[in-house]
Amino acid sequence: MSGGVVEMINYKTLFSEDVACFRSSPIREVLKNVDISKIYSFSGGYPAPETFPLKSLNSLTQRVVDKYGDKTLQYGDTRGVPEFRKAIAERYDLDVEKVQITSSSQQGIDVCARILLNPGDVVLCENPCYLGALNSFYSYQAEVVGLDLSQSFEASQRRVEEVEKLLAEGKKIKFFYVIPDFQNPGGHTLSLAQRAEIVSLARRFGFLIVEDSPYREIRFEGEDVASIYSIAPDITLHLGSISKVFAPGLRLGWVIAEPELLNTIFVCKQSLDLCPNILSQYLALEFLESGELDKNLLESRKIYKRKRDKLESLLEKYLPEGSSWTQPQGGLFIFVTLPESLDVTALFPEAIKRGVAYVPGSYFFTDGSHRNTMRLSFSFIDEEKMETGMEILSKLLKENL
Repeated sequence: MSGGVVEMINYKTLFSEDVACFRSSPIREVLKNVDISKIYSFSGGYPAPETFPLKSLNSLTQRVVDKYGDKTLQYGDTRGVPEFRKAIAERYDLDVEKVQITSSSQQGIDVCARILLNPGDVVLCENPCYLGALNSFYSYQAEVVGLDLSQSFEASQRRVEEVEKLLAEGKKIKFFYVIPDFQNPGGHTLSLAQRAEIVSLARRFGFLIVEDSPYREIRFEGEDVASIYSIAPDITLHLGSISKVFAPGLRLGWVIAEPELLNTIFVCKQSLDLCPNILSQYLALEFLESGELDKNLLESRKIYKRKRDKLESLLEKYLPEGSSWTQPQGGLFIFVTLPESLDVTALFPEAIKRGVAYVPGSYFFTDGSHRNTMRLSFSFIDEEKMETGMEILSKLLKENL
């Protein structure tokens, strides 16, 4: 206040330096004013609503209240509800002291970044990479370096050379972030040899691995591949989530790692949320211990396989000649590569106007390249809407070839 006049505050002068590093999700920016229920959406990585156990939710909640009473609505341990931590530990066949519950898998990513990154530190990742992780790393002023994880000898040599170059420049590499099973956005799964190579790089050059694994249990064909954590538990932080196997609205996940790492996360989380959602943990515990989770997973996998098959058949039918796509054995996504003349990043707003949504692939690349690629989610869209959506998308693409 000056001379009786209230002056307007310039809020930007009060923000921390970190704010300049925050990156809004371009997907959420475009879709924030769009009702996705009224368009043909292949965009968001939403689980299929028909996999949610709505019919049993009332009885599930009642059983939880009957068993645990007012504990379900009280503050709890920052590490997580003891019974739920024990159930997760038993599911992974490990000691409970290696389990930290988080408020979503996304918080797991962010808290790992928060305890490990200083401005200028390097995070290695697969290119393309999950956008939510990239934005978290950028917010801590990290340098994110995307690597091609092709299995050729030449590509393997280039990866070693890239790491050696970063270290020669005086850079500090803190961890390799990777989604090894049914990757977001790629849909592919890393082979055992690829996982072993990441472990070899980490041991050789002295950094950690953050293994993000929210889709691992949604395998609907093929054989499981050993997790990176099972290969190298001493240098791996393994992230899990209830979102894709129960309900994303519960906002519940976990970090599995050595106690020395978890102790630091424990202290960090005290300043973030005090404790994960208590009621959600008890609901997830009952859902798991009753056997309903595994029963629900069996049906969910059938639904996702059917939806993937449907979308693949439509891609074959409608996409322009010269297109290719990944063939996931699980998860929620297919990654499409179109003829190089197409810029689907630039076409995205027009696609929304026409009533169809996808995610431009360039958003997932650390350098914004590959503007002729897109991520398509087959999980959320109703099967009967898929063909009309692909017809609209196909017309737009062929008009711009």
